[in-house]
Amino acid sequence: MPVSMVPVGDAELCVDTFGASSDPAVLLMGGATSSMDWWEPEFCERLASTGRFVIRFDNRDTGQSTTSPVGEPSYTGADLSADPLRILDALHVERAHLVGVSMGGGIAQDIAVQHPERVLSLTLIATSAAFDRSDPSPLPPPEPRITATFEQDDEVDWDDTEAVVDQMVDVHRVYAGSLGLDEERVRAISRAVVDRSHDVRASVTNHWLVVGGGDDQPHTMADIVAPTLVLHGTDDPFFPLAHGRALAAEIAGARLLPLEGMGHEVPPPPLWDVVVPAIVEHTSG
Repeated sequence: MPVSMVPVGDAELCVDTFGASSDPAVLLMGGATSSMDWWEPEFCERLASTGRFVIRFDNRDTGQSTTSPVGEPSYTGADLSADPLRILDALHVERAHLVGVSMGGGIAQDIAVQHPERVLSLTLIATSAAFDRSDPSPLPPPEPRITATFEQDDEVDWDDTEAVVDQMVDVHRVYAGSLGLDEERVRAISRAVVDRSHDVRASVTNHWLVVGGGDDQPHTMADIVAPTLVLHGTDDPFFPLAHGRALAAEIAGARLLPLEGMGHEVPPPPLWDVVVPAIVEHTSG
């Protein structure tokens, strides 16, 4: 798997690719604080085997990408939104299918309205509308078990690898749905995240200081014209399923595929037999 450091102005991002660069590009974008590790190699390989050029990357402050001091991000929310296109430019990819989860789904929507000529399609996973909706009805807030995590004191010993891994597993348990948590799998990924991160505390801190600080121009959901597939867990505790339904209703021609038992997460292996064919079909146009 070719892994490289790609310059994006004042930073470098760690980028990993699967498949032939001559195939249609599928760019995987993770959520806030997430490195590329949550897009598991087996998932990427399954997509690539269908004739896709699959790209995953470490966001700023995650994995091997440029990392700022804790609490002092040297970038803005606009940089996080621009980085995917900078990666595509570096790889000489003119247009790509964008697949984004949570924050990555918001960034995908932003790119779709700012640079529609670069977007072949959108697959929006576990995310919500990034712009004004035609339906003003409020969407449900995160469940109490999620808001409770926002109020917890930070008592992690960041120098203790196992303590950090334990906390990551605990957080993923809160965000999981009725499918449950494969603790062995999540623990292995969490350990890889810690091992690969320049500063894991920065990776779980700095994004929250800049998220939402992107483009200030007024847009609405009707401005998104890219073919859109919405994948949303039926048990998402952060963005309940109504958020996925609203996305599909607001984007012309969008299709919603509820994922039974999934929480707020990158689709786990038990759902790959549903998710991979859905993405392949959606990116075949």
